[in-house]
Amino acid sequence: MVIVAAGRGARAGQADGPKQYQRIGGRAVIARTLETFLAHPEIGPVVVAIHADDHALFDKAAGVYAERVTAVVGGESRQASVRLGLLALRERTPGRVLVHDAVRPFVDTALIDRIIAAIGERQGALPALPVADTLKRESATGMIEETVPRAGLHAAQTPQGFPFWPLLAAHEKAHHLGKTDFTDDAAIAEWAHIPVKIVQGSPDNVKLTWARDIAMADQRLTGERFPDIRTGNGYDVHAFEAGDHVTLCGVAIPHGKKLSGHSDADVGLHALTDALLATCGAGDIGTHFPPSDPQWKGAASKIFVEHAARLVRERGGRIANADITLICEAPRVGPHREAMTNALSAILGISSDRISIKATTNEKLGFVGREEGIAAIATASVVFPGRFPHEQQRSCQRPAPGLPAARHHAGDGRELHRRHDHLGTDRHCRLVRCRRSRPHHLFR
Repeated sequence: MVIVAAGRGARAGQADGPKQYQRIGGRAVIARTLETFLAHPEIGPVVVAIHADDHALFDKAAGVYAERVTAVVGGESRQASVRLGLLALRERTPGRVLVHDAVRPFVDTALIDRIIAAIGERQGALPALPVADTLKRESATGMIEETVPRAGLHAAQTPQGFPFWPLLAAHEKAHHLGKTDFTDDAAIAEWAHIPVKIVQGSPDNVKLTWARDIAMADQRLTGERFPDIRTGNGYDVHAFEAGDHVTLCGVAIPHGKKLSGHSDADVGLHALTDALLATCGAGDIGTHFPPSDPQWKGAASKIFVEHAARLVRERGGRIANADITLICEAPRVGPHREAMTNALSAILGISSDRISIKATTNEKLGFVGREEGIAAIATASVVFPGRFPHEQQRSCQRPAPGLPAARHHAGDGRELHRRHDHLGTDRHCRLVRCRRSRPHHLFR
C-alpha cells in the first residue's frame, strides 16, 4: 500500500511541523495511521511518501514503525507522490494496492476489510459517505448561484483500493501527458476508464485538515484516557575545591569555594535532570552526557535539563512540578531562591508556582556537615497521556529480531541509502456522484 504524507499542511498550522507529524492523544498522527495498517493481516509492503525535508520528522514520529515501511521522497502534488509510491512498489509485483492519506488516523479495520473485498481485477473501490448538507454553488460575485442537487453525491475518503497495474499505468499515462489536476486516485481511475465501486465509508474516518481538526482529535483521544501521572527522583553530590563561587539551580553565588565537576557542577540541576529522565525511562544524566566526553567540560547544566525536558515533551509529557532540595551548610540559598526559581521557570517552560527550591543543612553531620560538598535531591511530576495496558505494550515494542530495515527509494523508484519525500496540496474531501439513486493547557 501507499500512504501519502508529503504535504506541508499549512492549513493546520506549523507549530509542531506538518499536520501528519502533530500529536493527538500524545502520539503523532502518522504513527496512529501506520499502526492500524501494519496490524492488518491483509496488508503487505507499505510505502510512505514524505517530503524531502521531513526525514528526521518521519523517523521520530513513526518510531518503531519507521523500520517496517519503505519511505520515498514524494512529488510536488498528491498525485505525483502517489505515482512515486507506486513505482517503489513495482518490484514487489503486488496484485492490489491501497492508497491512503496519512492524516486520516481514525481509519478502522472494518473499513479496510470492505475496501479490500471490493477490489476486482479491473475494478477499484472507493469509501464514501452520502452528502448530508445542502450544497450551494457560489458565483463570481460571492452570491449563491444555484443549489446543487445532492442526490447521488458522496464525500470521498481513503483508503482507496485498486488493481495495482491498471492504477500504475493510469498514473504513468497522466504523468507523461502532463495531467496534474487529479485530487484523488479514484479521479485518475475515472479518467482511465477503470470502474470504481462505492463502498460504505466511516463517519469516524475524518481527514485532519485544519488546526481545529487537530485540536478536536486530540481532545477526543485525551478525553477517552486516564491521565498518566509519573514522578521521578534524582540525587546528586559534588565535592568542594578551590574557587570563588558555586552554581546552584542556574545561579552563580559568590563563595569561598566552588564545586568540582566535569561541567559547571550544578548539583541541583543535575539531580533535576535525572528526575525528569526517570519519568519517561530515559536513563540518567551520564547516559546522555558522559563525563568522559570532553565537549561537556565546563558546560552549563541548563543544557542537561533542557535536553531532559525536551525528551519528556517528545513523549507527550507535560511537566507539572519540579521540587529541589539543596543540602549544604553554606552558602545561604534563601537570598537567591527567587533568581533560581525564575531560571528554572525559563528552562522548563512552566510557571514559577510549579517550582519549589528549598535548602537545609545536615546539622554538621557527615561530609555535608564538614562542608566538604553539597548534595541535592530533586522530584519531578509529569503528566503523560494515559494509555490502556495493551496500548502501553504496543508503544514499548521494539522491532522483532531479524526484521528487515526500511528501504528507501529515489523519485524514480531506485533504492537510496537514506529515507524519504514530498506531497502537495490536498482537499478535505472530494465529491463523487453515484450512479445509483440514494433512498455525519493541562500544563505547559
